[in-house]
Amino acid sequence: MEGLLHVFSFGMAYFFVVLLALVLLLNIPGLPANWLVLVLVGIWQFVHPQPGDLDAWYWIMAVGLAVLGEVLETGVQIIKGRRHGSSKTGTFAGMVGAFVGAIVFAPFLLGIGALLGALFGAWLGCLLVELMRGRPLQQSLDAAFGTMMGRFLGTVCKCGVGGAIVALTARRIWPEMSPVVLPLPDMPPAPPAEPGQVVLWLGHLFC
Repeated sequence: MEGLLHVFSFGMAYFFVVLLALVLLLNIPGLPANWLVLVLVGIWQFVHPQPGDLDAWYWIMAVGLAVLGEVLETGVQIIKGRRHGSSKTGTFAGMVGAFVGAIVFAPFLLGIGALLGALFGAWLGCLLVELMRGRPLQQSLDAAFGTMMGRFLGTVCKCGVGGAIVALTARRIWPEMSPVVLPLPDMPPAPPAEPGQVVLWLGHLFC
């Protein structure tokens, strides 16, 4: 019975970690996927009879990582866009365009369309706003490219931080699998060897 409980706990932890990894994909359209991961971990800790080592230090590290992900995502987008001449309005329009593009193209290419749609939406949103502000075409294209690359790098950083949160969670909730000792069948005792058999066996060994 104890071995069955260990297997059940292992299976539950495995599927829960897979679920958390899938939730990280919501970072692509710009949704707060890392925070949703923490919400799911909180539910796991509340309903699971053996939640693992989800102590205060875990939550301090996990929340700190989630905050770092948000800072990196936004900061990289702004810095990359500014380096290519994007204005504040153009960068903001790129963020909105990335969200809309990811939602529109999400059903295509088995979900990869969400990433492509986010990049295209960031590029198009920034480009249109910069052109509406009266900037030359070449400057607008350069700003749109910087906003698109900032969106891509920011998403990569945020997904990487989310992966660290999932890895930290998996390490804390994974059940300790104790070795299972299987009972050995009762074997009849071997008959004692006769002296003649021992001599014959030694002869085969050395010849």
